[in-house]
Amino acid sequence: MSSTDLPAYEQVKAFVKAQIHSGALRPGDAVPSEAALQQQFGLSRMTVNRAMTELAAEGLLTRMRGSGTVVAQWHRISSTLAVRDIHEEVLERGHRHSSKVLTLEVVKADAALAQTLGLRRGTRVFHSVMVHYENGIAIQLEDRHVNPAAAPDYLQVDFAHTTPTQYLFQCAPLSEARYSIEAALPTAMEAAALGIQGSQPCLVITRCTISGAHVASQGRLVYPGMRYSLQGNFQL
Repeated sequence: MSSTDLPAYEQVKAFVKAQIHSGALRPGDAVPSEAALQQQFGLSRMTVNRAMTELAAEGLLTRMRGSGTVVAQWHRISSTLAVRDIHEEVLERGHRHSSKVLTLEVVKADAALAQTLGLRRGTRVFHSVMVHYENGIAIQLEDRHVNPAAAPDYLQVDFAHTTPTQYLFQCAPLSEARYSIEAALPTAMEAAALGIQGSQPCLVITRCTISGAHVASQGRLVYPGMRYSLQGNFQL
């Protein structure tokens, strides 16, 4: 298949990957802006944004709000992380976990979310936003979209007594997970919910969980950098 036979967004991805693999773009180098790629390929902003978002999810690019997009450092594409529940993490440290639900609703999936969840655009999906606290201090904002086919009763769950991760483990047993991990600045909503300044760097994990034949959920987990340390292990 030639490059012109690829879907439009895949043409953009192929171009950027070729620049990286050839050495024209090195780790830490700025990649062409989305506006420049739009002009170069004659594509819509949404199409170019999808290509860049997928490259970031694959670990090839690092995106920083307000600072542009650069080629990821090679050491970022290295280890495997276990799917942990924030409630269990806090208890293991001997501390008290609590949470606050900010949003629990039904929304229609846009093109990008529909692609991720394997659904048709406009399909109704569940959406939750909540803040998790350790001894009363906000340490994680969880923004999650859930496939109703995997967890049909999600909106009826009392998240004062369980977490979305705990519930999904029960009703949609995990068979696979995909991660993207990066340092980023919080959105205005995220900063307000976490009680931090918008200029404070955060650790952002975008996690897609799969259960059998269904993509169960996609979550954006935002941790204030000064309050949280990601830990794990891997073997060579």
